[in-house]
Amino acid sequence: QVTLEESGGGLVQPGGSLRVLCTVSGNVDSTYVRAWYRQAPGKQREFVASISTGNSITYANFGKGRFTISRGNVKNRVDLQMTNPNPDDTAVYSCRHSESRAQYWGQGTQVTVSS
Repeated sequence: QVTLEESGGGLVQPGGSLRVLCTVSGNVDSTYVRAWYRQAPGKQREFVASISTGNSITYANFGKGRFTISRGNVKNRVDLQMTNPNPDDTAVYSCRHSESRAQYWGQGTQVTVSS
C-alpha cells in the first residue's frame, strides 16, 4: 500500500513564494511518475506539473517560469515550489503517484493567495 501526505499549504501573498511538499510512503516501483494537481472552488481538477524517475519534467502552461517541481532533499518526496503566485493559483493542491499497477492520491493541501 502506497500513501501520500501533502503539507506546506497556507496563505501566501501575491508575488510571494510557497513550497508544498508531498511525502510518499510504502512499497513503490522502481519506475513511476509523481505529479501535482490542483482544484479550485467550482472548477475541475487540473494538472500542474510532473516528474518521472528518469527526471523528465512537465509543466502546465500557467506554471512555466513560476512553479518548480523537484524531489526535495528527502527520499520519496516531491515538492512544488511556487513563486510569484496570484489569486488564480488559489486551490487545493494534491499529489499523485503513478506506477504500472496503480495510481495513488493524497488528500491535498489548501493554498490561498491573497493580500
